[in-house]
Amino acid sequence: MDAPHTPCPVPERPSAPPPVSRARALAAPVLTLAGTVAAFTYVGTVDPNRPGHYPVCPLLRLTGILCPGCGGLRSAHAFAHGDLATALGDNAVAVLGYFLFAAFLALWLVRAARGGPPPRITLKPVYWWGVGAVVLTFAVVRNLPFGSALAP
Repeated sequence: MDAPHTPCPVPERPSAPPPVSRARALAAPVLTLAGTVAAFTYVGTVDPNRPGHYPVCPLLRLTGILCPGCGGLRSAHAFAHGDLATALGDNAVAVLGYFLFAAFLALWLVRAARGGPPPRITLKPVYWWGVGAVVLTFAVVRNLPFGSALAP
């Protein structure tokens, strides 16, 4: 005898996630903004040009080679004081990062306020390799005699 036929259960379609409240959607970008403002306020108040407040870059201390981040705190200090020329001189890549982060955060805040999805950074691998190549080139050139203008 054949076994009785039992129908296969039909999988349920996943329902859409429940709508998120506006306050909950704004929480993450607003807290990120608050943390960023707090960090820039601290670095703007506690001068990294005076020794003893921040640790020295371990790569610089051990080898004398400037890493891509060297001068970043001094750059943030100058940026917090509105001195863009000094900030660029201390670490131009960091200043570019400040502006890119500000644009991303602004987009995130606008989308959250309108009830949209958070922005995603979706770059093809070739672009990530390009970013890495630019940062590596910056790190190498700032350590060479002709690139001393890029050193802090």
